[in-house]
Amino acid sequence: MNWSRLLPFITIPAMLVLVEVIALSLSLPMKAAGITAFEDPESITNPLIFIVILLVFTAFLLVLIRYRWKKLIGAIIAVSVFFTFIYIYAGITVYFLGIVPGTIGVTLALSLLSTALLFLYPEWYIIDALGILIAAGAASIFGISLGIIPVLILLVILMVYDAISVYKTRHMVTLAEGVIDIKSPILFIVPKRRGYSFVREGIGGLDSGERAAFVIGMGDLIMPSILVVSANFFMDTPKLSGFITFPALGAIIGSVVGLVLLLTVVQKGKPQAGLPPINGGAILGFLAGYGLSLLL
Repeated sequence: MNWSRLLPFITIPAMLVLVEVIALSLSLPMKAAGITAFEDPESITNPLIFIVILLVFTAFLLVLIRYRWKKLIGAIIAVSVFFTFIYIYAGITVYFLGIVPGTIGVTLALSLLSTALLFLYPEWYIIDALGILIAAGAASIFGISLGIIPVLILLVILMVYDAISVYKTRHMVTLAEGVIDIKSPILFIVPKRRGYSFVREGIGGLDSGERAAFVIGMGDLIMPSILVVSANFFMDTPKLSGFITFPALGAIIGSVVGLVLLLTVVQKGKPQAGLPPINGGAILGFLAGYGLSLLL
């Protein structure tokens, strides 16, 4: 196996673990700042609300892609990213600085700077670095907002939805291609060679039809991380080194195994649904970790 084929098996799983660890670290600041997505974390209607919002937003973006309203798509994504940064930085600043006169200013300044950097200079390493923060922040917020049962329901529904949208209706492939076409910074990008530039080349490369980089959607890293945070936040089981529960650790290991299996199939060059193996691995790892915690 040459380096270009080995690279995603190292970097993308490392990104997933990094997102999960940062999400765990952000869970307490987010909770302390009162930043949650749902009032009742145990309500089974929460994942249904999540799915409805996802479907409506996806349909809206597909219409915009169909009529090639690229600037409007970029503006909507930019606003969404900006408000995501606001929630993330607000949780961090309130946790460490408290609610003081400068907190709002620091939050707005960091959010504006991060959003501007992403859209004015969307190079792959900027996208990946800030994308890890976005994914971890989103996973942390939803992880502390959804109890175990709602999270498991959400992950199972998303596994089915992702498979249908990639293999049957293929609208998720259309959406991904549209996002890549406008160079929107909501994907993780792993170059296949030195000197690669996402700004100049996009994904296809300058001189050939072969893709110059590997890509994976943010959702593929966010969704299993939600289970990791929820398992660590809501489950009253012993914590390893006082930081992570065995069910949460099991979910991390299972999600990485599922991701590696996905990457093995993706090497063949065809678009693949990421959530079935990744979410499935996270759920199986969670169950194994929970079983282990009962034996301890």
